[in-house]
Amino acid sequence: MSATTVAADPAVCAPLPVLGRDVTVPLVTGGEVTYAALDYAASAPALQRVWDDVAAYAPYYGSVHRGAGYLSQLSTDLFENARKTVAEFLGCREGDQVVFTRSTTDSLNLLAAALPADCQVFVFETEHHASLLPWRDARVTYLDAPRTHDEAVHTLERALADRDPYGPALVCVTGASNVTGELWPVRELAAAAHAHGARIVLDAAQLAPHHPVDVRELDVDWIAFSGHKLYAPFGSGVLAGRADWLQGAEPYLAGGGASRKVARRADGGVDVEWHDTAARHEAGSPNVIGAYSIASACKALEEAGFDALVARERQLIATVTEGLAAVPQVRVLSLFGDDAQRVGVISFVVDGWNSSHFAAALSAEYGIGVRDGLFCAHPLVRTLLGGESDEPGECGAPEAAPGERSLNAIRVSFGAGTPDEHVERFVRAVKELVNDGARWNYRTEDGRCVPDTGVAEAGVAETGVAETGAADSEAAGGADAVAA
Repeated sequence: MSATTVAADPAVCAPLPVLGRDVTVPLVTGGEVTYAALDYAASAPALQRVWDDVAAYAPYYGSVHRGAGYLSQLSTDLFENARKTVAEFLGCREGDQVVFTRSTTDSLNLLAAALPADCQVFVFETEHHASLLPWRDARVTYLDAPRTHDEAVHTLERALADRDPYGPALVCVTGASNVTGELWPVRELAAAAHAHGARIVLDAAQLAPHHPVDVRELDVDWIAFSGHKLYAPFGSGVLAGRADWLQGAEPYLAGGGASRKVARRADGGVDVEWHDTAARHEAGSPNVIGAYSIASACKALEEAGFDALVARERQLIATVTEGLAAVPQVRVLSLFGDDAQRVGVISFVVDGWNSSHFAAALSAEYGIGVRDGLFCAHPLVRTLLGGESDEPGECGAPEAAPGERSLNAIRVSFGAGTPDEHVERFVRAVKELVNDGARWNYRTEDGRCVPDTGVAEAGVAETGVAETGAADSEAAGGADAVAA
């Protein structure tokens, strides 16, 4: 069962207008091409609608909460109404709080700082580092990567039942993997957590931009996500959910805005009365534009209709997965198998290629931006790759730590603003690179694989193939062809 419910056969919508859709980039082989931004899982381009809303507000910018002037009051209303919009977007319960943060990472670190004493945390090794690492002051149980939804639920149930002592517990789980894009059984995991007296926080960084996310439907206690993955600008995020642990914790940051009352004591010290609202964890002047942009993105996605957005994304996913399946040298990474539902995030490796070299060629020769590496999910990627390669790091691959293998993969990701042509170009480029090899030589520079600028451009201009690039497809495609 997937994390969400989607209506059958909805109408497919057109791509939503995003910033940068007409940007052109130079190709190392000559000429320019419209940039194909296929790294949405890292940062999605801002929606044009969001940017327009922010630009319309900018002349009215003012301090919030404490200003008596008109612009300050307008900005305060804008900020607090953004909180209400996000709460509605997430289907928050009465009494839930929406705290504005800097990112998903910031949100989960805030929650980690608010854990009650002796709280145990349970997290799968499959998590992004943002949800894998914040729990440094708690007792953490890391769970092995499951291979089915049922295995995920049973693994969590066993771990919760065996915990000792039986006290407060928190489960942290992703809604959609930032590596494979696969949907996790959030509702079933929430039921398992609650049945064993634990709470659950959902990392929705990859889920919220692609699917409707409802706190009550999924029965999660908290949700965390980032604005920059939800088609809003950088620097904003959300932690939304139950108020009690947040109210009972020391403020995440101490300062103005978090405090309700501060007074000197007779002994010279200071007494502080902290807010018990979301302001308790929002000390300092807030990122009003960031909060407003998230709210604007929430409205834009709801107005476009998630049914139509999901239907179109499924078409894009089919184009990519079917295209990659037609190339025998490509292996798509998966936890749950070919039948698993996923969002527009797909990682893969190519036989005979270092992933950094392949990604560099996609960029330099086709104007396609993807990501290569371990995607801030090192344990998961290493598990999925199975330690297949003992080779030392080649062009662009990070050097292995002592005792570790140098492994990496390629990730293509897309969403509501992706034109069909971008994914079609990507599939064509993969086939051409595998069959014909790269048309340019590449080298490592500052840990990244880049085109070798020492190669004479005349060779490309005259023949379409770099003079020192191997014409033989196996040599050009393999990591051995990379100029170190």
